[in-house]
Amino acid sequence: MASNTSKTARASVRAGQAGQGGALSVLGEFKYLIPLANGKYAYVRNLTNGKTVHLKTDSDAFVEELRVLAGAGHGAKIRAELSGLATQFPGHGWDSTEKRLVDAGVFEAA
Repeated sequence: MASNTSKTARASVRAGQAGQGGALSVLGEFKYLIPLANGKYAYVRNLTNGKTVHLKTDSDAFVEELRVLAGAGHGAKIRAELSGLATQFPGHGWDSTEKRLVDAGVFEAA
């Protein structure tokens, strides 16, 4: 019997079912931050809930979203990513964003 669903649809269903076990499966390098508007905004990809949110980088919501990720054990990778963004885009203020997150205690061990 031939299947009426596409390969993409079947792969999507399999990927969704794989995530139900609570285990995290990521292939390749996962970027937590997608910079926008010269560092003024960013998409924050949250592995813990599967959502991507659009936030202003100087907002409290940005700090809290990264605090949640850091609390889930992703702090070192996020900090390395912020350093990489500061190096790659020196005029976009990622160094001051990282400093503000450090001052807010986002990366402190819980």
